[in-house]
Amino acid sequence: MALSVKKLKNDLPTVVLYIFLVVAGMLMLYSVDRPPEGYDGDLMAILASPMGKQFIWLLLSLAAWFVIHHLIDRDLWVVGSYPIYGATVLLLVLVLIFGKEINNARSWFSLFGFTFQPSELAKFGTALAMAAFLSQWSEKLNNLGAIGSGLLIMGLPAVFIVLQPDPGSALVFASFIMVMYREGLSPLIVIFGGFSATMFLLGILQPTSVLAGGLLGLLLIIMALNVPKGLKWWMAGTLVVLAAAGYLFYIGTGWPVLVGLGVLFAGAAVYHLIKRNGQLVLLSATALAWGILIAFAANFMFNNVLRPHQKDRILAWLKPEGLSERGALYNITQSKLAIAAGGVSGKGLGQGTITKYDYVPEQETDFIFSAVGEAEGFMGSMAIILAFLALLWRISVIAERQKRTFVRAYAYGVAGIIFIHMLVNIGMTMGVMPVIGIPLPFLSKGGSSLLSFTIMIAVLLKLDRHRVDV
Repeated sequence: MALSVKKLKNDLPTVVLYIFLVVAGMLMLYSVDRPPEGYDGDLMAILASPMGKQFIWLLLSLAAWFVIHHLIDRDLWVVGSYPIYGATVLLLVLVLIFGKEINNARSWFSLFGFTFQPSELAKFGTALAMAAFLSQWSEKLNNLGAIGSGLLIMGLPAVFIVLQPDPGSALVFASFIMVMYREGLSPLIVIFGGFSATMFLLGILQPTSVLAGGLLGLLLIIMALNVPKGLKWWMAGTLVVLAAAGYLFYIGTGWPVLVGLGVLFAGAAVYHLIKRNGQLVLLSATALAWGILIAFAANFMFNNVLRPHQKDRILAWLKPEGLSERGALYNITQSKLAIAAGGVSGKGLGQGTITKYDYVPEQETDFIFSAVGEAEGFMGSMAIILAFLALLWRISVIAERQKRTFVRAYAYGVAGIIFIHMLVNIGMTMGVMPVIGIPLPFLSKGGSSLLSFTIMIAVLLKLDRHRVDV
């Protein structure tokens, strides 16, 4: 047990920002949930409405905040990190067996008219487990065993969430890479991850053969910058020949001869390059093989594994040309119209025509930001975005003033989760991110989301209050 030296107060800016976002969320739910004729004054009817259920979840969240700050010792979160993580993973397994299926996904437990999504609580459990793991690892994360352990911690719950299937929520767990980077993960591994993600997306859009040719050309350019002047002419000739072969392949004639000639040029150049810098050639060849493998896997999954509606969501983001605005693009089109209709200052709560009459699907959950745009306009939308950015900044301040690695890593875990949720949710309402169905923290309807994010913030502030303890 730690010996308390000084008991500090909660970080006031973080508390204020939390209250602001929660209140804004309740107002937005009132705006989109309120019937056109208004409520009839029946309290039970109001409590049974989506806004009423969210209010009940808010009371439960505030009760959890009180318990965390007044009844639970801060060391419980450190000692109990792995058991809490294990419990949340177990819930993910149980929901696959006993869960309720909603929208073709078995992601919820249902009890007394309320539903609970364990994947939201799993984010909190994973943040604790990652913090515990990183606080026990005193060296830089350049050991394959340590990196693998960290990836396993974040990947295990993500796998069970994908099986529900809910790939959008699983994507959020990639945010823990940021925590590992802060605690010493090599930038090269982060670059490798970015390269893999890029090739995955390109693999959906382009045939693997086209990507292989383009990637080969790019790697040849990189190698050309590291070879003697004389050999650069060989490299340039190779690129010209391969580019010409690619064009002829595109128009469908005469390309095999040039491909053979290009391979001959490349072979001669690579032979001389191996003699001078074999390590560069090995690295380039590995990158080429890995990129082609990732692109092929992405193309196979897109065409053979994903369901039609999941394909439509990805195409609506990456390749919307030719899609119907009444089909795959309907959600995004209506969301954009709602945001644009708000203008500068908005139409006011409950006055937005598009959101008031439910033209935006899932406007209480996935597309709540479209309600913000129509009701509060540009000014209100910017206020919400700035509040999130301020919250992320404040969490980073809390993280960097900690003496204990556990608290710092946990804080960055919370920041990463909130950042991914904010970026993807707001981005998908404007068509710049895929529609993958994750809520906007504190604003979207969803009791398990509100409870989980409240617990994350409350535990962070509890740990921060003891940052001077020894």
